[in-house]
Amino acid sequence: MIDLYTWTTPNGRKVSILLEELGMPYTAHAINIGNDDQFAPEFLKISPNNKIPAIVDHDNGMALMESGAIMIYLADKAGQFLPREGEARYRVIEWLMWQMGGVGPMLGQVHHFLKFNPGKAPYAEERYAKEAARLYGVLDERLAGSAYLAGDYSIADMATWPWISRYEWQQIDLAQFPNVKRWYTEIANRPAVQKGYHVPKAVGEIPMP
Repeated sequence: MIDLYTWTTPNGRKVSILLEELGMPYTAHAINIGNDDQFAPEFLKISPNNKIPAIVDHDNGMALMESGAIMIYLADKAGQFLPREGEARYRVIEWLMWQMGGVGPMLGQVHHFLKFNPGKAPYAEERYAKEAARLYGVLDERLAGSAYLAGDYSIADMATWPWISRYEWQQIDLAQFPNVKRWYTEIANRPAVQKGYHVPKAVGEIPMP
């Protein structure tokens, strides 16, 4: 049994979507970051960096923070959505790291400046809007020649998709990125994604272009 500590953010949804895709039993615990739940001493024992998501695997007592590490762990544990060896494994990890190092941090800055603090820092707004468009371009080009980021549907797609689900916050028109739009819509219609999106609580429907 997995205990999942999470909230309704792209990083949190990565792991709940994966758990739903795996059909792995888990219990979701809401960590309301708006109420500073992430600073509670009990949570810091599991996630010293005071960030969600985090898990505890009661099969072996292991606690893990950082969404990418959690996804690799769970995929390896189940033997799904991450090949065991060879180039195929590292291709998935390559695109997972692209999400972790680029998509998440940069689109997070877009949310901060364009969505929540518009007009306060024009230079930052322009900088991060351009970077968002660049990342969408990279994604669109990749998906022009591949149904999914690393060939087959994998944790790389599950990690990236929740960030793209906030395309409206990012002021991105998916019509300008037709391959992203096709990929996004297909994944949005997966039952496990629809269920995992609403963990730990429902906060509105999945945005659809």
